[in-house]
Amino acid sequence: MTDADLAFRLYGTAQAESTPQLLKAGKLTAQLTGGNLRAITYDGVEVLRAISYLVRDRDWGTYDPTLSILAVTETGIGFTVSYNARCKGPSGTVLDITASIEGTADGRLTFKGEALSATGFETNRCGFCILHPIVGVAGTPVTVEHVDGAVENTKLPDLIEPWQPFKDMRAITHTVLSGVSVECRMEGDTFEMEDQRNWSDASYKTYVRPLALPWPYQIPPNEPVAQQITLTVTDSRVASGNPPASVGNVGLIRLTPSEASGTMPAIGLAITPEEAGASLATLRQPDAPKVQDLLFHFDPAAGHGAAAFKGFADIAAGHKGTTTLEIAVPCQRPLDEEMQEVAAWMRAANFAPDAIMACPSVDRQSTPPGSQWPDCPPLDDVYAAAAKAFPGIRLGGGMLSYFTELNRKRVPADNLDFISHCTNPIVHAADDISVMQTLEALPFITRSVRAIYGNKPYRLGPSTIPMRQNPYGSRTMDNPNSGRIPMANRDPRHNGQFAAAFAAGYIASVLDAGLETLTLSALTGSFGLYAGQDEPVAEGGKRPLHDVVKGLAELAGQTWRSVISSEPGKVLAFTVETAAGRVLWAINITGEVQSVDLSQLTFTDTSPPQTKIQLKPFTFASILVRQAARPSQN
Repeated sequence: MTDADLAFRLYGTAQAESTPQLLKAGKLTAQLTGGNLRAITYDGVEVLRAISYLVRDRDWGTYDPTLSILAVTETGIGFTVSYNARCKGPSGTVLDITASIEGTADGRLTFKGEALSATGFETNRCGFCILHPIVGVAGTPVTVEHVDGAVENTKLPDLIEPWQPFKDMRAITHTVLSGVSVECRMEGDTFEMEDQRNWSDASYKTYVRPLALPWPYQIPPNEPVAQQITLTVTDSRVASGNPPASVGNVGLIRLTPSEASGTMPAIGLAITPEEAGASLATLRQPDAPKVQDLLFHFDPAAGHGAAAFKGFADIAAGHKGTTTLEIAVPCQRPLDEEMQEVAAWMRAANFAPDAIMACPSVDRQSTPPGSQWPDCPPLDDVYAAAAKAFPGIRLGGGMLSYFTELNRKRVPADNLDFISHCTNPIVHAADDISVMQTLEALPFITRSVRAIYGNKPYRLGPSTIPMRQNPYGSRTMDNPNSGRIPMANRDPRHNGQFAAAFAAGYIASVLDAGLETLTLSALTGSFGLYAGQDEPVAEGGKRPLHDVVKGLAELAGQTWRSVISSEPGKVLAFTVETAAGRVLWAINITGEVQSVDLSQLTFTDTSPPQTKIQLKPFTFASILVRQAARPSQN
């Protein structure tokens, strides 16, 4: 197998991400990629997830600037970086950026950026974004210095904040290790922080220019915009003579059992009117996953009408599980009129779903801080009209978009049978590491939902790597070159082993939420388990994601038990009680081979314990670790 073949099998594309350059300054390290810094560590512990200079367009898409005159100097005790970059905007506009980075052995890192446009330049944001990690940091004390000089001793939010936790920021200081604190100082403009876990990003993001100011805005011609980020590490352990903490990868990832347990959720698949014909044919194939729920999508604004229900009815007739209809309610006419029209179309087609998920179409669009909420009928009225039109059918509410929108517009749930929302991992960043890191944010999302809605039945999805809809702009981004780009309606990794590992890691990350149903994919199309004629795999071919969804559907309703990984950023795991015995799912969410120690889990009766396995990149292993008890012979 060639390197290109291997890359395609793993990522769905032969295009490789550039390898980051590791920069060192004493105990301070950072990875340089695309002119920005990520994985900034001190003494082996992550200090910041990233410092990036970003330019966003009017749809919140991120420009991919062309870099030039890149110079990197390493002295053994520090480093310097400098480069120029150019963004090309619409109508011939350009924005030129001059940047410099310096790291010194005393724990100081400085990143300067200056933007200048000869033409004037439209943007939603231009400048620095700083990402703080969440694992081990959420809920911990921080000190925030504001632009007026006021100092606030507070905490990073544990449950996800719908709005900015901190505004008018000049600096923020947090503790990294006992005796080690880090100040991040931001100059040149006013900064504020948003809780990026809303979008399943594994970070708190501090960004330039308050959202309450108008956007998009114009950078005037020939007026420089200069900003600077200064990171300062204070290590009191050095002064006190205490030895640094021992941190590092021992090479072997240990899995140990935990007491947490629950029931595996039902597995769903999404079906649109456009894919109904292909879905019907696919469901008749012998290897089609036997999922518990089919989620039919209906959106009048997309041209869906009475004809959609004939296709839905044909599919539902051959399905042995439950069916759900999600409706993007137009809210352009009286609600009773709109709902009764849909109900009449359903009756005419003999389509009778087990559940309805109703959401105003306009609520799919995000309402950022400082923006005016769009006109929309009260949600109580929407749900009342749905209950009247679909009597005897379970009624769900929430958002057809993401947790962000549900967190910011909390639906009245007293008369609802379930709550639902989706997630998407490429809202802000689409590199491989950032996508996999979104798994870290999922437990915070589900715990926040539970804090709001208690034990209300909870459904999650469709949640795929490609973006189904863009709540933050006018469109999802086309991706004709199969790149790794944010907000793309097609993503090459959906065709590769990467998506299979992501899906398996997804369920491992949300098991303790007690989900009723989890939908990770469509059946066919660009979000599907099976590829079509225009996809870069054989027509009718199964994507690697197919085996994960099929396997999870077979486990639905069984008892799971949590497994603790010594390195959850590399390997995730859980066990399930099956008829054969206890089965371990171990998932490698990295692009490298991982060695895993199973000695605390292997209890097979008839074979020597398997104490160590090698997990290939982006794969999962299903291993019997305890056989079912034999029936008594008496």
